[in-house]
Amino acid sequence: MLNKIRERQAETGRFDSGFTLIELLIVIVILGVLAAIVVFSVAGVTDKGKKSACKSDVTTVNTASEAYYAQKGAYAADMDALVTAGLLHAVPTATDADNGYHVVYAATKAGADGTVCPPA
Repeated sequence: MLNKIRERQAETGRFDSGFTLIELLIVIVILGVLAAIVVFSVAGVTDKGKKSACKSDVTTVNTASEAYYAQKGAYAADMDALVTAGLLHAVPTATDADNGYHVVYAATKAGADGTVCPPA
């Protein structure tokens, strides 16, 4: 039987070798499922990155505030004063205004504190 098929292929000059439609559809479905898994697993990584950046910015503001106090003998009135003194490169801002964060700096007689507030 296999010989007959080969003889017909040789007579017609057609050698059909390829994938069937079902095989291609199965591969496309598998790739779609894998893509969906990757998209949902990467979404959580972004949130962790924002939290880490926020914590880092708060620590940087607190450190700059203490350095300002060590130099001037008083805490800075706002973060712009820390920038002017050269202790901060710039006032920390979030890259994404809708889902980001902002750092609020408050100086009191007891000390200074950089805190995190939800987006305004």
